[in-house]
Amino acid sequence: MWRNSSTGFGRISRLLHWTMAALILALLVLGTALGWIKPNLSTLWLYGLHKTMGLTALSLAVIRLIWHRISPPPPPLGPAAHWQNRAARATHLTLYALMLAIPLSGWIASSATGLDLVIFGQITLPPIAPTSEALENAGFAVHGILTKLLMALLLAHITGGILRGLKGDATLRRITKGLESPSRL
Repeated sequence: MWRNSSTGFGRISRLLHWTMAALILALLVLGTALGWIKPNLSTLWLYGLHKTMGLTALSLAVIRLIWHRISPPPPPLGPAAHWQNRAARATHLTLYALMLAIPLSGWIASSATGLDLVIFGQITLPPIAPTSEALENAGFAVHGILTKLLMALLLAHITGGILRGLKGDATLRRITKGLESPSRL
């Protein structure tokens, strides 16, 4: 089952979800480490790695949004008006917005430094902002604030999935195995 069904997530959605989850967690760890180290020639490659990973995450987020138009995700389990489903929907929408806004804010801030934005060690991306110290500072500040919001929402997202799984709800099983009911295991 490659496509999503009315009851479960297909292989493509699950692959995108878990690939992005791993990539985002790696970006959060690397980004946090970059905040602690002093930039120099020996650590410059780490910044390039972070930018490459961030723009890969942006590309995957766009692909994921397109995929959800092609193969819509299944509706949440339980009544749509239930507070948990409303909270999950708001969290998902905000997560998608952040998966777009965080790399874009990093790209804007990096462009504002006036330095080339190189990904994969060889592809130079065009600047999307003029060189400006004020824009650089604002861009990196926004990047940091949005990242902290992402961390909080990821914690809520993971906690919600685990709690629903502990209650016997099939929500977690749908994103891990693509199945809704235990009888289909």
